[in-house]
Amino acid sequence: MNSTTSSLLEILDAGTAERYREVVGDAVTRTAERFATVGTPTTDTPAATLRDRVDAVDLDVPLGTADAAVAEVDRLFSAEAVWFHQPGYLAHLNCPVALPAVAAEAVLAAVNPSVDTWDQSRIGTEIERRVVRWATETIGFPAGDGVFTSGGSQSNLHALLLARQAATATAPQGGPALDDLVVFATASSHFSVRKSAMVLGLPERAVVDVATDGAGRMQPDALAHAIAAVRREGRVPTAVVATAGTTDRGCIDPLGPIADVCDLEDVWLHVDAAYGCGLLVSPTRRHLLDGIERARSVTADFHKSFFQPVSSSALLVRDPADLRRAAWHADYLNPEDADEPNQVDKSLQTTRRFDALKLWATLRASGAAAIGRAFDTVIDVAEQVHEHVRRHPDLVLVAPTQLSTVLFRWQPEGVSDAEADALVAPLRAALLAEGRVLVAKTVVDGRPCDKLTLLNPATSVEQVVAALDRVVATAERLHAARLHAGRTHADRGERAAHTTETTGATR
Repeated sequence: MNSTTSSLLEILDAGTAERYREVVGDAVTRTAERFATVGTPTTDTPAATLRDRVDAVDLDVPLGTADAAVAEVDRLFSAEAVWFHQPGYLAHLNCPVALPAVAAEAVLAAVNPSVDTWDQSRIGTEIERRVVRWATETIGFPAGDGVFTSGGSQSNLHALLLARQAATATAPQGGPALDDLVVFATASSHFSVRKSAMVLGLPERAVVDVATDGAGRMQPDALAHAIAAVRREGRVPTAVVATAGTTDRGCIDPLGPIADVCDLEDVWLHVDAAYGCGLLVSPTRRHLLDGIERARSVTADFHKSFFQPVSSSALLVRDPADLRRAAWHADYLNPEDADEPNQVDKSLQTTRRFDALKLWATLRASGAAAIGRAFDTVIDVAEQVHEHVRRHPDLVLVAPTQLSTVLFRWQPEGVSDAEADALVAPLRAALLAEGRVLVAKTVVDGRPCDKLTLLNPATSVEQVVAALDRVVATAERLHAARLHAGRTHADRGERAAHTTETTGATR
């Protein structure tokens, strides 16, 4: 009999509860073994090989059992995964995850709730609302509200939608047109700000870059001038996006002075704290977010600096009425006269994961102070790594940070700017192919550079320094190979020219 007709779909129910224990237990055992034994953040398997392995799988011919599928997942995916808990992983804003949150994630996968309407989640709705209330109180929104989202990009989109609705709702009939709405940000703001403007039907010119200081932070005076210039053009200042932790520099815009400008100009202030939200519970650095309580909306990515599994983000607002600006009602789902607290009234999503349970479990197990101490630890390590880079004879520290990024360039004495710039991308690619140390690359002040992002509180300064030693050794090797290739090319050119001259003389 064909395997496609003989295989059975095993559904988790009362009759398969023991099979659930066996299958998931096997997956957990295999994954735990990977965590215990993996020695690098990823492997050196070539990309073409990975692609070929995946393409070789015929999805129309099943393996026949859940056990075989779990074994294949371990062999195909886990064996080649990128491990964010490894000290050599220093690339992006990916964090190792808190154990209570992982346990809660397993519960969510099995129970499979959706927190769009109260009747689908009941206690889940109440737990999410309680976690949101804790988060808004922690920000300084005593009567605030919010909703969990898939990530910072969706949270930023949602905030700008609310700001757009507020700007158009209070305007006299016939205006303003979407083409006249303006969002103020900086060149260091997350790319989702500009993408959100596009999704919301705003023109490319709608996002105005405000000047920054030498550390990449928005200048309040420049913001005031930019708003005044937009008003003179007859356009409508709609929102200001201040960033509490830029992706590259890890810098925090001066939130209090920016709030002063927004209050004076009556412009919606949104704070993108996707990266820096961990400071909300920091025992030593909470002051860096002073002024965030004056924002109208805030993005918080708990799957960054709160050490939660993806996805776990939230849009949080000071005034609950603002969330109703994007509400939509359907008789079959969330009728306007419903007595139940339907979370879909607040969300851009309908079916939505119960991600709040993960943060709930972490807070109940460890408390907010433990999360804050862990985030402080990675910032402390970053500060020491900055000092190491400053003193290193072959490395250049490109920019300071207030969080946990390290922007640097390999450029020993005698290596030109052009040579150092040309090496940034090949260096990252070589390290990725090797799999032992993973770094990111970006552009700062028009020049490329390499970037470390530290989000693992278990990673020591010594481990990061060892990783940088690996980076330096790889850069030296690549640079030497380039010089050799250049000399070889020049020698060939000289020989060819000599041969031409000799041939010409003979003729």
